[in-house]
Amino acid sequence: PDAIGDGKVLFDALLLMHRSLHASGAGGVADGRLLDCMRRLSCFGLSLVRLDVRQESTRHTEALATLTRFLGLGDYAAWDEARKQAFLVAELLGKRPLMPRDMPCDDAVRDVYDTFKTMAELGPQSLGAYVISMARAPSDVLAVELLQREFGVHPPLRVVPLFETLEDLNSAGATVTQLLANGWYRGHINGRQEVMIGYSDSAKDAGRLTASWALYKAQEDVVAACRAHNIQPTLFHGRGGSVGRGGGPTYLAILSQPPGSISGTIRVTEQGEMIQAKFGLPGIAHRTLELYATATLSASLLPPKSPNPAWRAAMDELSRVACDAYRSVVKTDERFVPYFRQATPELELAQLNIGSRPARRKPAGGVESLRAIPWVFAWTQTRQLLPAWLGVGEALGAMVDQGRGGLLEEMYRDWPFFQSTVDLVEMVLAKAEPRIAAQYDKRLVEPGLRPLGQELLGRLERANAVILKITGHTRLVENNPVLRRSIDVRNPYVDPINLMQVELLCRVRQGAADPILKDALLISINGIAAGLRNTG
Repeated sequence: PDAIGDGKVLFDALLLMHRSLHASGAGGVADGRLLDCMRRLSCFGLSLVRLDVRQESTRHTEALATLTRFLGLGDYAAWDEARKQAFLVAELLGKRPLMPRDMPCDDAVRDVYDTFKTMAELGPQSLGAYVISMARAPSDVLAVELLQREFGVHPPLRVVPLFETLEDLNSAGATVTQLLANGWYRGHINGRQEVMIGYSDSAKDAGRLTASWALYKAQEDVVAACRAHNIQPTLFHGRGGSVGRGGGPTYLAILSQPPGSISGTIRVTEQGEMIQAKFGLPGIAHRTLELYATATLSASLLPPKSPNPAWRAAMDELSRVACDAYRSVVKTDERFVPYFRQATPELELAQLNIGSRPARRKPAGGVESLRAIPWVFAWTQTRQLLPAWLGVGEALGAMVDQGRGGLLEEMYRDWPFFQSTVDLVEMVLAKAEPRIAAQYDKRLVEPGLRPLGQELLGRLERANAVILKITGHTRLVENNPVLRRSIDVRNPYVDPINLMQVELLCRVRQGAADPILKDALLISINGIAAGLRNTG
C-alpha cells in the first residue's frame, strides 16, 4: 500500500484502534503507547515541525524576468512597480498556465523553480510560511503568490515579507498599505497578514541604536496599515542570540514593543546556541514558554503607554546621530574593511564548518555582502563586540554635552523601550574587554591600520562613560548582580583562550598547514563563544 501522507488519515486509523481495544476490554493497552502516539501526532503531525521556506526577493524577480523574456512579454525586472503589479494581478485572476515546463534557464533560476516544485510535492503539513528576504515592494509578495499557483502549491503557503534594511523598515508601513489596497490580495489572505522584521541586517546596515528605533516605528506603521484595512497583523521578530542581532532577555524584549503591536499573537525566531540554552532541558524549555506566554498576555492586556512627543523627537535625533557615526566608520572609512579582516577571525570563520549558510551572500564584496551572523560573531571573538555599541556613545554623548542628560535619564526611567535598549547595550559593554581587543590589534593588524583600532577603543570607552551617566550606575550592570558575578567569574577563563586564539591566528596566517592548528582554532572559537554567550 502507499505510504500515509496525511496526518488526519493516520490519526483516524489510530483512533479506530484505540476504540476497538477499549471495546474489547483492552483499555490498558489502548491508553499506553498507542495513546502517547496519538497525542504526539495531534501535537506535531507527521513531520514533527513545519519548516518555513525563505528566499531573497531578487531571486524571484529574476525567475519571473526569465519567464517574461522567454514568452516575449518584455523584461519583468526592468518594469516599474505599477506595471509589475498589473501583470501579476492579471495572471493571478486568470486561469491560463503561464510557465512552460521546458523553458531554458540558468542554475540560479532553476533553483527557484525547483523549490516551488518541491513545495508542491511535500504538501501543506510539512511547510509553514514563505518568507521573502529583502522585501521592498508589494510585487515581491504577489510574485511568490503567482509562482505558488504556477507550480501547484495547494493550499498556498502564507507569504511573509521580511523588511531588513533601514530604508525598507522606514517604508514598511507604506509597502503594507499598498499591498493591502490590492483587492485580489486582501481577499486572498482571509483577514490575516504576517510581517517579519529583521534585526540582524538592519543593525549591520545602520547600527544597533538606529535599527532599534526603526524597528519600533516599523511595527507601529505595519500595525496601523493592517488595522486600517481590518486585517489582523502578526509581527514575526527575526531576532538572533546576540544583542547586535536583536537578542536579549525574552520577557523584557516583548514588553518593550510598541503599544498594540502584540494583540494576542507574536512570532519570534530562536537561533544558534540559544536553542540549546532556552530549550535544551525540559524544565528550562517549560520556563521559556511560560515567559513567552506571560509576556505576550501582559503586552496584549496591559500594553505600555505610547511615548510622549519629546521622547520620540529625542529618539529621532539620537537615531540620526548614531547612524551617521556608525556609517562613518563601517561604510565610509577606507581603513575599516581591511582592519576588520585583519583584527578579527572573519576570514577563518568562513573556512570552518560551523555555519548553516555561506558566510557571504556573494563570494566577493565588503561588509555589506557579509551575513549578519559572522559579522557579529567575528567581533565577539575579539571581545570588542563593536556591532552592538558603535554609534551609541556618540549619539547619547552629544545629547549629554548639550545639557539634555536629564531627558535621557527620564526616558530610561519611564519608557520600557528605551530602558531595554540601554540595558542591552550596557550588558554588551560589560562583556567587552578592551585589553584583549588591543592584543588582536597588536599581533594581527599591520601598523598603518592600528590607529583605527585605537580610535574604536576610544569610542568604546566613551560609550561606557555615557551609559553609566544615564543609568546612574557606578559600574556596568551593577543593577544585575547575578550577571555581574557571572561575567567576573567567566573572564579569567575566557581571557587565556583569547590570547591562545591570537597566537593560533598568527601561525595560520603565516602559512602553517598543520591540521592540528585548525582544530585548535576551532576549539578556541567555541570556547570564547561559550564563555560570552549571546553569540548566535
